[in-house]
Amino acid sequence: MAVLGRLLKGSIKFTSTIQQIRKIKPAKWQKKAFTKLLSKARYTQFGEKFNFEEILSSAIFEEGNEFYEKFTQNVPIYDYTRIYNEWWYKARLGEKNVCWPGKVKYFALSSGTSDAASKAIPVTKDMIKAIQRTSINQIITLGQYTELPADLFEKGYLMLGGSTALNEVDSHYEGDLSGITTGTIPIWFQNFYKPGQKISALRDWENKLEDITVNAPNWDIGFLAGVPAWHTILLERIIKRYNLKNIHDMWPNLTAFAWGGVSLEPYKQGLEKLFGKPVIYIETYMASEGFLAYQDRPDGNLRLVLNRGIFFEFIPFNEENFDEDGNLVSNPETLMVQDVKEDIDYALLISTCSGAWRYLIGDTVKFTDKKRMEIKITGRTKHFLSLCGEHLSVDNMNNGIELVSKDLGLDIREFTVIGVKHPPLFAHQWYVASDVKVDEEQFCKLLDEKLCELNDDYAVERRHGLKNIFVKVLPQQAFYEWMKKKGKVGGQHKFPRVLKGKLIDEWQDFLKENYS
Repeated sequence: MAVLGRLLKGSIKFTSTIQQIRKIKPAKWQKKAFTKLLSKARYTQFGEKFNFEEILSSAIFEEGNEFYEKFTQNVPIYDYTRIYNEWWYKARLGEKNVCWPGKVKYFALSSGTSDAASKAIPVTKDMIKAIQRTSINQIITLGQYTELPADLFEKGYLMLGGSTALNEVDSHYEGDLSGITTGTIPIWFQNFYKPGQKISALRDWENKLEDITVNAPNWDIGFLAGVPAWHTILLERIIKRYNLKNIHDMWPNLTAFAWGGVSLEPYKQGLEKLFGKPVIYIETYMASEGFLAYQDRPDGNLRLVLNRGIFFEFIPFNEENFDEDGNLVSNPETLMVQDVKEDIDYALLISTCSGAWRYLIGDTVKFTDKKRMEIKITGRTKHFLSLCGEHLSVDNMNNGIELVSKDLGLDIREFTVIGVKHPPLFAHQWYVASDVKVDEEQFCKLLDEKLCELNDDYAVERRHGLKNIFVKVLPQQAFYEWMKKKGKVGGQHKFPRVLKGKLIDEWQDFLKENYS
């Protein structure tokens, strides 16, 4: 009898119902988060330089949005390079009270999808607490998923991430965010957490996959969590090793898959071939900089976390605020959460309890339901193509590939695109992954048609500046070999949907050497 499971589900459902009744108050919650942040950071080096005391006083004692005007006038916008070179490097060297009170004990190493060098993102005790509390809130929202059986809450949670082993560097620790947060997993959850501490600590991705595959028959998995690409590889390996029809032959209670960081659509068709029955998909939006949003209801989008140590700002992602390469212009328009509109792309700025201030995280989002504060991730500020005004977003690319894949019955998990000169004008060169034979001309024609339907600007420029598009089909292994060569196998690493700059030359050289 799933007594514990029923108790957990009953408690979760009750708490979730209470939370759903609570009215969302975006402006109030964000102003409260803002004052807490400035109150704690006002005596840091950063806070003293940028007059946090004065801004905080305005937030507490003055009506209206004057506090925000002072904040934007005093504090510049930072990207990673600027804030690290001016501030974070000092905290990494052991200085106290740089951007957040005290000494930073942890730094999450994150390379994103395009940068060669790892970024070192500070992770404070306050941020770890905020992530924990947000994670609990997301678990509570499972009460809205009435189809989840009670005994599911007694099954294993297979979390496929980077190594949980941390490197001790001088007076702090560095490593994957999963390694930093796993050490704070509640004791009661340890029995459910898979693959367990020992396997999770492995740094070699191949060895980790092998150990998980060996141990898979011993587990009763109910939840999967991680990047879709790597879970697909793992499930394929397990199915092949044990000669299964699908993964439910081994894990009949597998019911839910939580993912984040990428669009699920390119992977969904391939994943569902590995399942023996429907699985519930639950999206999260957690970066090294913080837990920003999560899906809190079936068929909903990501709901912003407005009351857990993060203050959000939004920059309309348009030509007035960004140049053709995705670089921010001087003095861009910025908005608070109550001032945004639905169906407009915004670049995210965040100020956090880890000492990020007006930090351009690099993602673009679109509000799909302002009343519920629900967003959809549409791409990256640098991962889009607009050679001649076509404004092709990652969201357009994902949708286009998904539609073509369905029409042709293909499983396209990975792809990337580059902009090229096509004298006298321009063209797009696509690379898509498939291990079955594909008619490149047919694929190219269909993709072009779908993109014209999805994006009016693209359709216009196909008649003017964007003279052609090309498609090259490569085996799936080509994309994974490239990731391995770049040292980005497993964990939260993803293949970039758009290649720019030196990565174009590196990718094309790689293809000439291995797939010419």
